[in-house]
Order: sequence, then structure tokens, then C-alpha cells
Amino acid sequence: MQSGTEIIAEEAAADVNGAADMENKEAMVAGETGEVPTLEEQLAAAQAEAADYKDRWLRGQAEFANARKRMEKERIELYGMATADVIKKLLPVLDDFERALANVPENIRENPWLEGIDLVQRKLFNILENLNVTPIEAVGQPFDPNWHEAITQEPTDEYKSGHICRELQKGYKIGDRVIRPSLVAVAE
Repeated sequence: MQSGTEIIAEEAAADVNGAADMENKEAMVAGETGEVPTLEEQLAAAQAEAADYKDRWLRGQAEFANARKRMEKERIELYGMATADVIKKLLPVLDDFERALANVPENIRENPWLEGIDLVQRKLFNILENLNVTPIEAVGQPFDPNWHEAITQEPTDEYKSGHICRELQKGYKIGDRVIRPSLVAVAE
């Protein structure tokens, strides 16, 4: 246990060390000249430091805003890719509906059940349209490898050479992005 005299001696030593630290800080502020800076110099130094802090803060804010924009853009792209994947899986169902309705026997064309199937097919197509999915125009168009996939060439007088004369499977796109290219026959 320390005596009262030892405690007072330690406090005095701490006060001396604190005063020495203060003098060292003032000497560092004074710089190499040994002069104590004037109030104007201290103000100018404080304003320069404040301007530096403000600049750093503004840069940090700009970096944060850019990161937020980048994340939003990535989120939108990811949503678009996920939507395209789901739609790509639904397209064969739409193809099956179209084939089934194109090959309905005459004796059941007036059946209300068939009208219900037709309504389901139209409902699916409307949902896809609401997602900005549209069929790719093919027949009569010039062949474009970005939109069409040629399976065969066929001789025909009805279409110019290099134009699509028959569509074997309908292609679809979202905006300008191809989900599935059209499978086509090209005129020779």
C-alpha cells in the first residue's frame, strides 16, 4: 500500500509530464522555427484541416452513392436474368398449347372445354406479354442470326433468297434480349 507522500509525489510527476507533453505539442505546432503560431496561422491550419475533412466526407458520400447505384443496377440485371430463366421454362408449355389447339379435331371444335383450354393458353400468353415477352417475327423477314436459328434451306418462289420461308419453332425475346431464337427454314 502506498503512503500519502508517495501518491502526492506520483501526481506531481504526472503533472510535470503532462506539462512537458503540452510544451512538446506547442513546439510541434510552432514548427522548426521555434515560434508559437499566431491565431491567424492556427485558424488557417484549422480551416485547412476542416476543408480536408469535408473533402474526405464528400468523397465518401460519392463512393457510397456510386456503390448504391451499382448494387441497384446489379439487382435489376439479376432480376432480369431470373425472369428470363423462368420464362424460358414456360415457353415449351406455350408451344404445347399452340400445337394442341392447332390440331383440334373438327368434331370437338365447338366444345366448351376446348374454349377453356384456349382461354388458359391466352392467359399464359398475356402474362408473358405483361413481362415484356414478345414473339420474334420470322416468316418473310431476312435471316438474322441474332434472332433466328436456321435449320434448313428450302427452294421457294414465294420469298427472296436469304429470307425466312417457314418457322419451325417460335422464338421469343424480352425487350431486345433473345430468350429463345426462332427455328426457321431459309429460302434458297
